[in-house]
Amino acid sequence: MKLVSWNVNGIRACVKKGFLDYFHEVDADIFAIQETKCQREQIELALNGYQQYWNDAKRKGYSGTAVFTKETPLSVQYGIGEELIDLEGRVITLEFESFYFVTCYTPNSKRDLSRLDYRLQWEDYFLAFLKKLELLKPVILAGDLNVAHTEQDIKNSKSNIGNSGFTFEEREKMTRMLNSGFVDSFRSIHANVADRFSWWSYMNKVRERNIGWRIDYFILSSILQGTIKTADIHDHILGSDHCPVVLELEI
Repeated sequence: MKLVSWNVNGIRACVKKGFLDYFHEVDADIFAIQETKCQREQIELALNGYQQYWNDAKRKGYSGTAVFTKETPLSVQYGIGEELIDLEGRVITLEFESFYFVTCYTPNSKRDLSRLDYRLQWEDYFLAFLKKLELLKPVILAGDLNVAHTEQDIKNSKSNIGNSGFTFEEREKMTRMLNSGFVDSFRSIHANVADRFSWWSYMNKVRERNIGWRIDYFILSSILQGTIKTADIHDHILGSDHCPVVLELEI
């Protein structure tokens, strides 16, 4: 089973930059996107053979997620059941026979950290949501989690300490998630690999010089770790300031 996750930073813009070519070429069983930045009725995607599930933010042109799947899910849930949090269209959960698939676009704490408290509250609610799902079935979490977990996951770690996405508090929340029974699929295969990133600033030549962050993940219930075949980052794919991350499982 092949899974893909991509923060497209505006699906309408990404479509103009080759999204559909990549989508059809990669031929994923489940393809999740984050930061759609549109309402469902504002775009028509011809994805033959896929069912589409969209969670739009109430605020137009902001946030939003979608999942495209070949297999019909048993159930679909939008959000996590917390009204204040669910206004931004950040989570979709698809239930399949042997697992839950969750796509997530974690809130950014902002450059001035003005949203850090909200972000940390989000982390508590979201982990509780995942653990509740896990009581029933293993969980596959895909998305932009807006944190570089370790110094391996960011090019200039020392100069970024304390910055949004690399604060002690955000990194500790990721550590707590992994310690609670989840696995970072990429690190489970590539434990000591550095300089593999999924996001780059739009500043001049930053991507060309690979000055990036790894903030897009597939996180799995630990019981699924033995099913991992490959975990990769398609950093050659353009169209967004993020690139797709890919996971293949033997399920």
